Amino acid sequence: MKKFSWEVPPTSQLASLGITVLAKSSQSGLFYGLTLAQAARILPHLTLKIYCYPLALFYRHYLFYKDSYLIHLFHALTGLSIAYFNFGHQFYHSLLCVVLQFLILRLMGRTVTAIFTTLCFQMAYLLAGYYYTATGDYDIKWTMPHCVLTLKLIGLCIDYYDGGKDMNSLSPEQQKYAIRGVPSLLEVAGFSYFYGAFLVGPQFSMNHYLKLVQGQLTDRPGKTPNSIIPALKRLSLGLVYLVGYTLLSPHITENYLLTEDYDHHPFWFRCMYMLIWGKFVLYKYVTCWLVTEGVCILSGLGFNGIENGTAKWDACANMKVWLFETTPRFTGTIASFNINTNAWVARYIFKRLKFLGSKELSQGLSLLFLALWHGLHSGYLICFQMEFLIVIVEKQAANLIRESPTLSSLASITALQPFYYLVQQTIHWLFMGYSMTAFCLFTWDRWLKVARTLLQGCQSHRNLQ
Repeated sequence: MKKFSWEVPPTSQLASLGITVLAKSSQSGLFYGLTLAQAARILPHLTLKIYCYPLALFYRHYLFYKDSYLIHLFHALTGLSIAYFNFGHQFYHSLLCVVLQFLILRLMGRTVTAIFTTLCFQMAYLLAGYYYTATGDYDIKWTMPHCVLTLKLIGLCIDYYDGGKDMNSLSPEQQKYAIRGVPSLLEVAGFSYFYGAFLVGPQFSMNHYLKLVQGQLTDRPGKTPNSIIPALKRLSLGLVYLVGYTLLSPHITENYLLTEDYDHHPFWFRCMYMLIWGKFVLYKYVTCWLVTEGVCILSGLGFNGIENGTAKWDACANMKVWLFETTPRFTGTIASFNINTNAWVARYIFKRLKFLGSKELSQGLSLLFLALWHGLHSGYLICFQMEFLIVIVEKQAANLIRESPTLSSLASITALQPFYYLVQQTIHWLFMGYSMTAFCLFTWDRWLKVARTLLQGCQSHRNLQ
């Protein structure tokens, strides 16, 4: 009988690309009528200047070692205020789901029924929100933070269920996240509305949050964490990406892919534009995650222990920037992008499907879950499917080179390494851009138009040859 390896595959992570979106809103008075570039400019600015960093500083100086109920109350009220300021009366959507989730935990206890109910209710509520608020463009509305909250509450229920099991029956990872106590409503609210991660993530567990509340997440026991400099570094890097995105966004847009001018350009130009756009379009997510990571580090939530005498502040890191910018492979991009969401999917979806006995089936169901979680547009499913296939092809190509003595010898020539790197980067981002067109253009008529344009251009190019 075949023995399956249940290590997390790269393809299970890829589908998490683009968890959050920055764009124009049809409902929020704050962001009404903004272009994509303007929204990408304003949202991090408001998060930085008005909400998160001042709140983190206040928490450090006045609440870090105070009573737990005060800290939970502070997090709950500030998160609710952020929700109300951005989405008006529609903040009740998140509040309703948080309260009902608390009731599910208390009334159903540590049962499979509670997990099933949580999964069905939270996902159904999110999908209903997508259905009733959907437009043909990116939208900043209550569903944006709600998708982050949905994962957080599902993970909370599963960890609570694990907390009722014999610790010896759990994996080391499950033991780390299992909730042994019974969370109060105030704890659930503080966990759900933590200001540093409410709008766009990252994901973190209840146990990690409670360590913050208990004053354990510091590199200086008895004192506030020495995290100001690490936080400023991530903030500064985020601002660099923000400036770059703001300056270039008027010139590199997905809407240009739909124009006749794009169609009339030579095939090589269309490919190069898609390559550049495919890399550039991800910068709005990089910007947002770096800025919010700085908030988490400043508050202490980003503390991840001490290694070789040096404090680590990457517990809430959603980006490995250097790897993202330099890797020539799809798997490298996956490992560097949206890290905490990838870990969430692996922990709560993929590994929980081990009983199916098929890694491929578990991957497929994980991808289906993520496609639905992102939204109801066909472009999400197509994007994830394309990226899944591309990673498989990349892996097969790598195996082919390794198993062929001739190809292995060619690949090991030092003088040709820069050329190989350039070719890999070109192929990597060209196909990444091709996949991202479906993700960013949403509807089948729009992304299919771009796909047809490239296919027709490819056929014309071959005919000329």
